[in-house]
Amino acid sequence: MKKIINKKNIIAAAVAVGVYILITVLCSAGLLSRHYQSLLVPIGINVILAVSLNLTVGFLGELTLGHAGFMSVGAYAGCLFTLYSDLPTVIELPLAIIIGGAVAAVFGVIIGIPALRLKGDYLAIVTLAFGEIIRSVITNLDALGGAGGLKGIDKSSGFTSVYILLLITVLVSVTLVDSRHGRAITAIRDNVIAAESIGINVVFYKLLAFVSAAFFAGAAGVLYGHNLGILKPNTFDFNKSIEILVIVVLGGMGSIKGSIISAVIITLLPEVLRGLDDYRMLIYSIVLIAIMIVNNSSKLKAAKEKFIEKIRSGNTPAKEDA
Repeated sequence: MKKIINKKNIIAAAVAVGVYILITVLCSAGLLSRHYQSLLVPIGINVILAVSLNLTVGFLGELTLGHAGFMSVGAYAGCLFTLYSDLPTVIELPLAIIIGGAVAAVFGVIIGIPALRLKGDYLAIVTLAFGEIIRSVITNLDALGGAGGLKGIDKSSGFTSVYILLLITVLVSVTLVDSRHGRAITAIRDNVIAAESIGINVVFYKLLAFVSAAFFAGAAGVLYGHNLGILKPNTFDFNKSIEILVIVVLGGMGSIKGSIISAVIITLLPEVLRGLDDYRMLIYSIVLIAIMIVNNSSKLKAAKEKFIEKIRSGNTPAKEDA
């Protein structure tokens, strides 16, 4: 309990509440245009997707390209529930989020058990194939609206519901990473053989990270569908998975704060540059490259400072090996 209630977490909670109040006041006062207000939900959803994917890519160290697939199964499951239920929105939407997340988590278990035995490019290809298979199946199922999309979904989610899920995602992710389970997950990333040798259940902890990421991706998909009012299979294609991965890489793998900041920038940047017409994508690409260079330089600087500190303390690499 003391680990949860500390000065750092209290400050983080105060900042989160302050950001929500500030955005709400700006919207109420009309200081944010309708266009930028409409971007609040996509920004929040991208933050949820990036933070959840970071559990697998950043902290577990496994490259997966099927995050959009988990988002899609969760979105369709949750939205189908609300289409055929007669419950009040206050009860219906939270239940839909839980159902969407749970269905995505089940798919995470089904895919994760065989796929997580693979590594590197092989795992990336398998998860990519999963996402494309899901999209193809949805496209050819008339019960899910087919290629035309699932229509008639209530537009019951907005900035408040997305922000609440965002805070829950960040809180769960931070708590998991700082826990004994999180240390086991990062130990597997650093050296899987060493982790196995000290008794860490590699399969269990890989599944824990993978399924947790899938759950929040599915929950984000539910809010996406209930904000837009329609779900189209092409929304959850390969490009969506790559976009989420780019956000994670730009923010720094293993950095939850970086994922949040990167998601905001990547979502806003194309809209900010929209007035530049033909030069918009060129400038967008240059900015992405510049961010990567700066990010890499900061990592090299940190590694250099760490190495110098070791030399000053007398713990040179040669002595450590000895």
